[in-house]
Amino acid sequence: MPMDLEKIEAGFRMILEGIGEDPNREGLVKTPARVARMYKEMLAGMENDPAELLSTTFDEEAREMIIVRDIPIVSFCEHHFLPFIGKAHVAYVARDRVVGLSKIGRVVDHFARRPQIQERLTRQIADFIDEKLNPLGVAVVIECEHSCMTMRGVCKPGSTMVTSHLKGLFHKQSTREEFMSFINRGGK
Repeated sequence: MPMDLEKIEAGFRMILEGIGEDPNREGLVKTPARVARMYKEMLAGMENDPAELLSTTFDEEAREMIIVRDIPIVSFCEHHFLPFIGKAHVAYVARDRVVGLSKIGRVVDHFARRPQIQERLTRQIADFIDEKLNPLGVAVVIECEHSCMTMRGVCKPGSTMVTSHLKGLFHKQSTREEFMSFINRGGK
């Protein structure tokens, strides 16, 4: 179902009124429309079909680990609708097909651009890559700082949450350790 920008605008006008602001004040007149467009952009994963993201693959006898590390990620916590920001590390061991490097980043963006919890996001990325590429294994690790923990509630800026989801060969300790050594290199 497509997003209803008019409803988002009306709802944000009500929020402005609810916090004691005048939505007709010069600085706020266009804010509800800007917020609606921002949500459409930031939550594009609600409307887009991910099937196309990994539809183009290439025959390749690559049986080694393929890793895309430090993929920037921004998502919205579904509990407080505040962003969580960090990075994703994605790896797979191809069976007989590989995918273009940018496609992995697009998969991460697709699932991040919807109301989420980090645990589900990690699993969705791994499951989608596993389903579409049928690799020998998939690993996803996500590290994020959650605004709902850093700017409200317990107020612990700098705290990060790390989640992982492993499939196939990544359940073997040696494969998991190799992956973790690559992502923990800190850019070296």
